[in-house]
Amino acid sequence: MKGIVLAGGAGTRLDPMTRVASKQLQPVYDKPMVYYPLATLMEAGISEILLISTPQDIPRFEDLLGDGTPWGLSIDYAVQERPGGIAQAFLVGESFVGTDPVALILGDNIFHGALGLAEIVEEFTGGAIVFGYPVSDPARYGVVELADDGKVLSLEEKPSRARSNLAVPGFYIYDGRVVEMTRRLTPSARGELEITDLNRAYMEEGSLRAIRLGRGIAWLDSGTHDSLLEAANFIATIEHRQGLKIACLEEIALTRGLVTLPQMEGTLESMPNSAYRDYVTRVVEEHRSQR
Repeated sequence: MKGIVLAGGAGTRLDPMTRVASKQLQPVYDKPMVYYPLATLMEAGISEILLISTPQDIPRFEDLLGDGTPWGLSIDYAVQERPGGIAQAFLVGESFVGTDPVALILGDNIFHGALGLAEIVEEFTGGAIVFGYPVSDPARYGVVELADDGKVLSLEEKPSRARSNLAVPGFYIYDGRVVEMTRRLTPSARGELEITDLNRAYMEEGSLRAIRLGRGIAWLDSGTHDSLLEAANFIATIEHRQGLKIACLEEIALTRGLVTLPQMEGTLESMPNSAYRDYVTRVVEEHRSQR
């Protein structure tokens, strides 16, 4: 399965910070925001990734991530000239996706906890998968309503009266028909290809599945000043308490066998002195001692 990180948009809600760099390049505690969705894809066992962003920000992402080699990834880039809806990512990335199954994650979505994504991806056979996350204010989000047996009953975008408390986070899985399905969509009143409409198309043919995310899983949307601060505080609290980093790409790459220990040792030598390097050094030493 391939992966797409959609890191476009104007980031107006974070103005003036986003006048100089994309929202997804802003720090969330000790890492750029984009590290977190990349880590989610890596944890799902996905290493072939397309990053979509604006013309002015693509060079900055390339400077930060390169081709992904240090983490055992293959990262390509594509330009979204102007915001045209989340589902537009599949048209922008059509040549990358082809007819392969693909997972799409929004660049400002942060997940933490045992989501079991590797198993979900490995067992995926077709159709589409969305997730349902319980929130206290569902009217702010896309909302999925589920039957007792897990069947999707309805999908609504920011309803005035939500039929459930399950928000749909910015992580979606689709089969190889997703480009074709996206082409059939009609732009919404705001002129965008809506991800809810794409999900509804799969729902109407009976091939949409929703997975409820339960206790012990955190989903953070870091698209506003307050939510960005909350996300940073959350990450800092967990890391300080456990002494373990969240979304350390080097650690995930080494743990999942995407790179060898000698390769990671080479990467470590090129890293500048910092608390982040100190942590990666500790990870490398722990792996070395286990050999």
